[in-house]
Amino acid sequence: MLRHAVTLPTGAAKLHDIDWGDLRHVLALARGGSFAAAGRLLGTDATTVGRRLRVLEERLGTTLFSRAAGGALLPTPAGEIALTKAEAIEAEVMALSGALDAVDPMALGKVRLTAAPSFISRLLIPSLPILLARHSGLQLELIGDPRNFNLTRREADMALRLARPADMANARVVARRIATLEYAVYVAAGQEGHTEDLPWIVYEDAMMHLPHARWIATQAEKSGRTSQIAVNDAEALLQAAAAGLGRALLPKILAESAGGLRRLDQQDKNPPVREMWLLMHAELRQLTRIRTVSDWLDGVFRRPHWER
Repeated sequence: MLRHAVTLPTGAAKLHDIDWGDLRHVLALARGGSFAAAGRLLGTDATTVGRRLRVLEERLGTTLFSRAAGGALLPTPAGEIALTKAEAIEAEVMALSGALDAVDPMALGKVRLTAAPSFISRLLIPSLPILLARHSGLQLELIGDPRNFNLTRREADMALRLARPADMANARVVARRIATLEYAVYVAAGQEGHTEDLPWIVYEDAMMHLPHARWIATQAEKSGRTSQIAVNDAEALLQAAAAGLGRALLPKILAESAGGLRRLDQQDKNPPVREMWLLMHAELRQLTRIRTVSDWLDGVFRRPHWER
């Protein structure tokens, strides 16, 4: 097991070699802000995280975290020093892993990938059988969450996002455009003949920063027909259209394989186009398992599963 000496402020109790496993709990606590969040990052429970922290603090003779007024755990001055050292060790471990991985052509280990839920369920999962059959040692964690997980804090190894990253200068994260997604208008099968009478299914107001949400809102305002429901997720939008509740703007790559939908010709309305970007931690990108998943994603977006 990798061990590394950590130097804490003068006055700390006698130091021992610190187990990297203990420092991983320090990193997770700083990144998660609570025992429960740290447990989720590490794949364990809050009780275990708390116990490991107490053991480490007793060993070091100092307190590493204190609880803020809002309840979040924040590093103490000693904790900040431990965090700086732990992050340096984490980088060394990742570099070692990359060096060893380059020697081994097999894709082994776990990759944590986050994307919007609809892309996870309708695009990635149906395309998984071939990937997993070819790489039996690969473990893929698919996190369907619309939030932007922080890769620099190791909340995920890779992320798919429907926008160009705002901070392209972040040296710790690499990003590339993986696809350009076309959108189209869909209705339930059997409703094609009287579409002008159908309302537009819109996104709720909090989603109006998204270009496709604004496009739908504009069409609804022009037609004077807005559905009685509003949603905040493409999957809900798709299901609402399939249920006959109105017209929906959806990515073709998701809607074309969905049963019960019919695409309408709306070229005169100029439906929007979105970019799909793949983000990954810079220090992980050369790992065989990361490259394998990246190549697989290229294939998924280039040729969706229903076209194969």
